[in-house]
Amino acid sequence: MALADKGVPEAEFAPAGAFSPQEREAVYRTIYARRDVRDEFLPEPLPDSTLERILQAAHHAPSVGLSQPWNFILIRDPAMKAAVHDVFTRCNGEAAQMFADERSASYRGLKLEGILKAPLNICVTCDRARGGPVVLGRTHQRDTDLYSTVCAIQNLWLAARAEGIGVGWVSIFEQEDLRPLLGIPPEIVIVAYLCVGFVDQLFTRPELEARQWAERLPLEPLIYEERWGDRR
Repeated sequence: MALADKGVPEAEFAPAGAFSPQEREAVYRTIYARRDVRDEFLPEPLPDSTLERILQAAHHAPSVGLSQPWNFILIRDPAMKAAVHDVFTRCNGEAAQMFADERSASYRGLKLEGILKAPLNICVTCDRARGGPVVLGRTHQRDTDLYSTVCAIQNLWLAARAEGIGVGWVSIFEQEDLRPLLGIPPEIVIVAYLCVGFVDQLFTRPELEARQWAERLPLEPLIYEERWGDRR
């Protein structure tokens, strides 16, 4: 899709380091084409070289004070994935009961994970002690290390999309249930559990939008000028 179709204007000048129009469009295309993949995974394993590129992209994310607080646990063992899936199944049943009757029925009809089907699962964690007791940029906003880890996840996701690889973020679990399964120390925060693999199809728009669970909000009402609530 052309940039103009997404409201991305051509640059009025060429700042230092700017990408070419073709390169720029490829970046935006990757962003707009990113999808949360549920169970459309193929069984073929990721080539080691491709996985290395994706993890390097994640590792090149910005981080507060260059603390790089992330770790990546690669999970391929079917028995381990089955144990994680059991945790998800229990929590998913609890989640369904939190919605009103009609919404609960719709929720139960959604496929929300590909833990068993994806050839690779990745647990992304945050080591909040990395960088020492005082980290530049984190002196007053302590959670910037968690935000940094999420930036790494986004890098991984976009790099995977550019490689034709799907990623699904599974968030319906209790950290303390996963911790003993994966041997994660108590001081380490589990930020994301990802299902990763080649796919046989991708939705042209977010799946939850396609299934009429929710829809993308228009951008304009979300933008304020100078102060909260002041419109442009």
